[in-house]
Amino acid sequence: MKQLLRRLERRWQKTHSKSDRTQVRAQHRAYQVAIATAKKTFFTASIASAENSSRRLFQVVRNLTEPPLPPGPCKDPKISCNDFAKFFADKITHIWKELDTTVGAGLGRESARALSGQVAWNQFQSVTPEDVDRLLGRVKPTTCLLDPCPSWLIKVNREGLGDGLCGVVNASLCEGTFPDPLKEAVIKPLLKKTSLDPASMANYRPVSNLPFLGKVIEWVVAEQFQARLEDADHLDPFQSGFRPHHGTETALVALVDDLRQARDKGESCFLVLLDLSAAFDTIDHNILLDRLEGLGAGGTVIQWFRSFLLGRVQKVVVGDECSDPWALTCGVPQGSVLSPMLFNIYMKPLGEIIRGFGLGVHQYADDTQLYLSFKSEPVKAVKVLCECLEAVGGWMVANGLKLNPDKTEVLFLGNRGRAGVEDSL
Repeated sequence: MKQLLRRLERRWQKTHSKSDRTQVRAQHRAYQVAIATAKKTFFTASIASAENSSRRLFQVVRNLTEPPLPPGPCKDPKISCNDFAKFFADKITHIWKELDTTVGAGLGRESARALSGQVAWNQFQSVTPEDVDRLLGRVKPTTCLLDPCPSWLIKVNREGLGDGLCGVVNASLCEGTFPDPLKEAVIKPLLKKTSLDPASMANYRPVSNLPFLGKVIEWVVAEQFQARLEDADHLDPFQSGFRPHHGTETALVALVDDLRQARDKGESCFLVLLDLSAAFDTIDHNILLDRLEGLGAGGTVIQWFRSFLLGRVQKVVVGDECSDPWALTCGVPQGSVLSPMLFNIYMKPLGEIIRGFGLGVHQYADDTQLYLSFKSEPVKAVKVLCECLEAVGGWMVANGLKLNPDKTEVLFLGNRGRAGVEDSL
């Protein structure tokens, strides 16, 4: 049913006819009903299997309603919250020290200035209490330890709080300032895999949680920001991450289809899978603000984004313990609403550089797949590929990004017996 839905969606995107749109809606409803029916059948069978044992019944209900807790940090007295905070901060500092930011330093700024012909975007639109009520009605409550009250309580009482929340949001947008108390993040270390040693801090990833009111302001900005990006046609057509109607499925389907078409033509392909180390955490604020100015942002809009990015701090919390605050001097805030959109803007020049060498490229967030098809002259193909990778590496260094060699792969698709391929590789 899902495959049929995808086929109908693709056909409607091509024809834009009312009949195709009606079929998409009907199939979508049928798909949702089928999912709901399957879930109901599963839940009913699970409960029925424990009908003769109250203990088993409570266990089944608990498993269905309460997801398993992720493994937490080891209660090792030698590892404190401040140790975790310092470790996470030092990781980013170490990446920046490894990068020679003087190599190709002008590339990022030139990419931003190239967009300077965009229509100015100097101020946000104010919102009404009805807009805030609509927004709160559809968002998921994500309570942070820093929130004065649970976010679900705000949702339930949004009618009475609408005017006050609307005033806070509009004050932030009109003054071009993101409130300092909302810039603080709570970090909880999460073990990457249950099989890893919980006593080693290197085996943990930081999971960030931000104040709910800050996210409310971000959602308002995100709606206007998304409309701006679509109007300016500034979204990379081959970026599938954090975009409406896109996802890992569209990225994989597009990549596999391109490779299959090349193989059907008798061509061989080099496929390079790039992966970045802590990409969201190493973004250069000045370059990102340049990108936004190139998009046309100015006045209180660019002032607001500058306030949103700068002056942030984070604390690590483990159980009842809390670390000292650590300042964040780079990166976009993890767990925020706007960070994925800002990241896509930051990464847009990369796709343009790769396509400039005649290579194909597909991206999902910081995962980049570039490929080169050829029928003959493998030595020339390898040369072009190496020149492209050298330019990509220079751009990443200039923009404060680091390739992760452990997760970067190079694949050859074709006849390995073809003369010259092995030697060229």
